[in-house]
Amino acid sequence: MSELEEFDAALEVAHRHASRWLAELPERPIAPQADIDQIKDALGRELPATGASAREVVERLAVAGEPGLVGMPSPRFFGFVIGGTLPAALGADWLVSAWDQNTGMRLTPTTTGAEELAAGWLLELLGLPASAGLGFVTGATTANFTCLTAARDRVLDRVGWNSGRDGLAGGPRVRFLAGAERHESVESAGRMAGLGLPQLIPADDQGRVDVAALERALAEGEGPAIVALQAGNVHSGGFDDFAAAIEVVHAAGAWAHIDGAFGLWAAASPRLRHLTAGLAEADSWATDAHKTLNTPYDCGVAVVADRSALTEAMGFTAAYLPEDGSMSEPHDLVPELSRRARGVPVWAALRELGRDGVAALVDGLAAAAAALEAGLRGIPGLRIVNDVVFTQVCVAAPDDAATLALGDALLAGGVAYASPSRWHGRAVLRFSVSNAQTDAAAVARTLDAAARAAAQLGLAAAPEAAAAEAVPTR
Repeated sequence: MSELEEFDAALEVAHRHASRWLAELPERPIAPQADIDQIKDALGRELPATGASAREVVERLAVAGEPGLVGMPSPRFFGFVIGGTLPAALGADWLVSAWDQNTGMRLTPTTTGAEELAAGWLLELLGLPASAGLGFVTGATTANFTCLTAARDRVLDRVGWNSGRDGLAGGPRVRFLAGAERHESVESAGRMAGLGLPQLIPADDQGRVDVAALERALAEGEGPAIVALQAGNVHSGGFDDFAAAIEVVHAAGAWAHIDGAFGLWAAASPRLRHLTAGLAEADSWATDAHKTLNTPYDCGVAVVADRSALTEAMGFTAAYLPEDGSMSEPHDLVPELSRRARGVPVWAALRELGRDGVAALVDGLAAAAAALEAGLRGIPGLRIVNDVVFTQVCVAAPDDAATLALGDALLAGGVAYASPSRWHGRAVLRFSVSNAQTDAAAVARTLDAAARAAAQLGLAAAPEAAAAEAVPTR
């Protein structure tokens, strides 16, 4: 068999199994049907002395691996803010793998051109400055890291310290502040950027930063500072008051960064844009395309208003790299030199949807969350514990044990999944609506499964006083 025939055979097998996977998703149980050790056994634990054909390898992976897959692309998977995949984005991602272009350089016109178009479209859709620098990274954690690194270098430069040349040791300390309900990825990004853990500012019951407390904290300290704000609290979906908070941050001479892993996309919807009022005045933003936009993993987006701050923090050159002196290569916008063209599926998703389609996608996710809220509120023994303003719905039973049991029962039923979590000192189940295919039928099936699980556990018979004590009514 020729090499081309080997490619054809491997891709034919992959296509057949991928199509079957997608066709079975609507009815497939969410939970995996095999554990890691079973999958290792099925794949074969020993590296053989002789190889196998490409067809055999892909066939084994697909057949042996299928029982260990989680129904994450299912329209009834509500865990971890994980989106599905749009058809055009999936097809484009397959082409990206086949083309195998290193998109760290403008040497590759097709992938670079598609990514630059996608970047411009994203800035337009999200209402961000057209002149901003935008890089495609692995996810929101790396996007936060990229933005915070650019912020770190720029605020230090303002006080006369060149951290890019001299490092951080011996320089002024950069104060790093964030709301008490920041996402942990912001902390991780801050540690990687050498900022340490953030000083936490009090937040309200929906996780929104207390702007007055932020102003006091900035006034009490001195020196360069970075403040991480939030578009879309991971439990409530709440948004910080950007107009007020950014004004306070800039008045203190600090840098305003916004972690908007899923919430930044509200800016693309005329109906929901009010949630992000003032957002465009920040200095940097981080989000994911593999969440709300429904591109395949992995695709995060890092945006810095001052493009030069981003390129100076991330950019470099070498004797063997093409260089025109403009610091305009794709690798100047991200931490990586070698990377796949992860912005091409973004171009495909945006081209498939169009401006109106992106708005409809975002509106549809919020509408599905509102429908889940209304339905879950009507199930005896359950209470909604957040103000549902975007795509997050948190529910609790009368006590922590019952809440966790409900989550287990829901997963065991195979129809739907919600993430168990803790919020405000109690166990909750978090329904994160992120899949473009989550329609009214998916919501109805989820609510039916939740009602059956609650009835199975006898939650309707739980004492009302215990329920009221465990979860305040909103």
